[in-house]
Amino acid sequence: MLPLRRCSPSAAATGLQWLSRQRLSAPRSRPAWRCHCAHAAQRHGLLFRQLFESESFTYTYLLADVKTKEAVLIDPVLETAKRDSTLVKQLGLNLIYAANTHCHADHITGTGLLKKLLPGCRSVISKDSGAVADVFLEEGDVLKFGTFTLEARATPGHTDGCLTYVLNDSIMAFTGDALLIRGCGRTDFQQGSPETLYKSVHEKIFTLPGHCLIYPAHDYTGQTVSSVEEERTLNPRLTLPKEAFVELMNNLNLPKPKKIDFAVPANLKCGVQDVAA
Repeated sequence: MLPLRRCSPSAAATGLQWLSRQRLSAPRSRPAWRCHCAHAAQRHGLLFRQLFESESFTYTYLLADVKTKEAVLIDPVLETAKRDSTLVKQLGLNLIYAANTHCHADHITGTGLLKKLLPGCRSVISKDSGAVADVFLEEGDVLKFGTFTLEARATPGHTDGCLTYVLNDSIMAFTGDALLIRGCGRTDFQQGSPETLYKSVHEKIFTLPGHCLIYPAHDYTGQTVSSVEEERTLNPRLTLPKEAFVELMNNLNLPKPKKIDFAVPANLKCGVQDVAA
C-alpha cells in the first residue's frame, strides 16, 4: 500500500469524528492530522486505497467489499494500470468495474488496458460523455459491488459528462474534476461552463452531509482528502457569489493541458483498447 500523505487537519477531524461515531476511530497514538480512512473503512467491510499517478497528479481509487472481493477502480491512468492490476491480484480481488468520472484531458485512462489485464472488468462512464464504454450511467444510476453501492450524480460544468460517485449513505464522494480540494476543474475547454459547474457543485455535492469525505481526481499540493463541510465553507472559488465565480473562471487564462490533443480522442474510445498486455 502506498504511504498515506498529509491531509488538512479539518478534513481529518471531520472524517474521523464521523467515523468514530460509527465505531471506526483511528488509533489514538497517531497524529490528529493523519487520515486513517483506509483502515477505518476496512473495519466497516470496505477495502479502500488511494493511489497516485505523479505525471498528471491523478488519484485513482480502489474500493472493494472485503467479504465478496468485488472491486471498483475509479479514474485509472494508463501509465499505472499495470500497477493497479497487480494490486488487485495481490489482494485477491475481482475487479468488476473500471469507472471514469469524466473524459479526461490530461491523461489517457487505464480502463482499456485493465480490461485486457483483468478479463471480466467492465468500463464505466457517463452517457453524456460521448465516449465508448461497457456501462453508461445517468443521474441516480448505481454501481453495485458486494454489499456496497456507488450512486452516480451528474455534475457537469468541467465537461458535459462529469459524474460524482457517492458511496453508501454518503460516507465518501469521488468528485472527479468538478470539485477539488480548495478548488475546482477548469471550464475553458471540453464544453466547460462556469455557470453549470457552480450549479452542479452547489446542488449535487454541497447538499451532501457535512461529514461526507471528498476525494477528488487530482491534487497539486499534496493534500489527499477534504469534506463537504470544509469545502462549502473554505473553498476560495466556490464560496464566491455565482457572478464572481463566473468572472474568475472566465479570466484564468491558463495554457491548455499538454496531452489534450491525444488524450481526449483516446479517452473517447475508452483509452487504449489495442495495447498488448
